[in-house]
Amino acid sequence: MTSLQTPSEGTARRGGLWHHPDFRRLWIGESVSQFGSTVSQLALPLVAVLALHASTFQVGLLTACQTAAFVLVGLPAGAWVERMRFRSVLVVNDLARAAVLAWIPTAALLGVLRIWQLYLVALVTGVATVFFDVAYQSYLPQLVNREELVEGNAKLQASESTSQIVGPGLGGLLVQALGAPYALLVDALSFVWSAGWVRAIRAQSPRPERATDRSLSREIREGLSFVLHNRMLRAISACTATANLFAAMINAVFLVLLARELHLSAGVIGLITSTGSVGGLVGALVAGRVAARIGQGRAIWVPMALVGPCSLVAPFVHRDWTLGLLAVSELAMWIGIVVYNITQVSFRQALCPPGLLGRMNATMRFLVWGTLPLGGLVGGLLGSAIGVRGTLLVAGIGQLLAFLPVFFSPLRHMRELPRHVEPSTDDDVPAAEALPAEA
Repeated sequence: MTSLQTPSEGTARRGGLWHHPDFRRLWIGESVSQFGSTVSQLALPLVAVLALHASTFQVGLLTACQTAAFVLVGLPAGAWVERMRFRSVLVVNDLARAAVLAWIPTAALLGVLRIWQLYLVALVTGVATVFFDVAYQSYLPQLVNREELVEGNAKLQASESTSQIVGPGLGGLLVQALGAPYALLVDALSFVWSAGWVRAIRAQSPRPERATDRSLSREIREGLSFVLHNRMLRAISACTATANLFAAMINAVFLVLLARELHLSAGVIGLITSTGSVGGLVGALVAGRVAARIGQGRAIWVPMALVGPCSLVAPFVHRDWTLGLLAVSELAMWIGIVVYNITQVSFRQALCPPGLLGRMNATMRFLVWGTLPLGGLVGGLLGSAIGVRGTLLVAGIGQLLAFLPVFFSPLRHMRELPRHVEPSTDDDVPAAEALPAEA
């Protein structure tokens, strides 16, 4: 697969990516889409809790449904996406999510909304998100030079963090003003907006090569092999999968704690969530500096080591000054998470040969997001068995251990991380041999 990097290929452009028209279009579309998504992240479980009076287990099951697609179609999605133009995949799945989410307010208006419909919407939007995310992370290295990946990921993460600051607070107000089902209309419209801006990207994706002997199972194995045979990618996938497992357990009961046990309004819940997301914006702004100061390898494991203790605040929060402590812990936690994500995603994109980007991203998503539905289900079951606070404590203890795989890997001492190098035309050595699988 060839690259789209026609302007200033191989060198960083003056003024950064703000002077890259196609990156700006991708950034504008995704910024608004991310804003709408933060509304849904709050509104969808609140529809279950407030409008349908769902039990703790049902909320946990809804959380599992939102991420089950990463297990169901995570691996083949990479091979399928590589057979299509990335831009087309982004547009189609934006529009699909808009159409599905619009059903919730429609069903509420007709008086036919039921909990099983939330499960179905969560599953369908999850499948669309799988395809979108695989294509999205594979598309960025086509649009920009590999030297600009950290800047591109940082800018996109900054807009996502900004939406998480503004979105939950406004989302809570929209839920109060319109009702949780109708707040989802905002998300549906944001996906239409995103599709329009992505469609406006002028650079044409290269037409995927259509090998006559292609095999879905072989292509999946190639993606798995690239990830599992690299010690650093194995460590990153183990770290992220562990963190996501316990984060999903927390998410399954966190809103139940705030809305049902502490009796906080939707507006206050949104403000607490958005206050924590300020840390995400800070993390996006400082990620490059952190990597330059302590080294790229340490910028992966150090932030995750600092995240774990922050997860132990939620089990002990009450309707008093500890709500402020919860907001501070959320802020610190998101700084660490975003620095970790920007550094490790940029490393993965720079490491991977262009022809494997889709399958590598799909494999990583399958491995690290495949634990989310399990975590949501376990969180719901534990919440019913030992209570919300007990579940939060168990998950918080688990988060303390998540950094260990990257700590006990070559990443612990590495300042500069390896990257994929295309072989010169005079060199018969394959590109895969230009980069050691393990440091």
